[in-house]
Amino acid sequence: MPMTDQRKDYLYSYQKKNLKRIPLDVQKEKYEEIKAAADAAGEKVNGYIKKAIDERMARES
Repeated sequence: MPMTDQRKDYLYSYQKKNLKRIPLDVQKEKYEEIKAAADAAGEKVNGYIKKAIDERMARES
């Protein structure tokens, strides 16, 4: 089922108000390592990276 224009507008508005993008460039080889680790943990790369950040911030606070 295709997304309606109203739904697209809502998602764009929500993202603009509540999310902040953080560009992250890594070498292809490093990405493959991260992806393999995320797959092994049963997670997506984005979630894996966010969890790693949260864990480090918790350790350092």
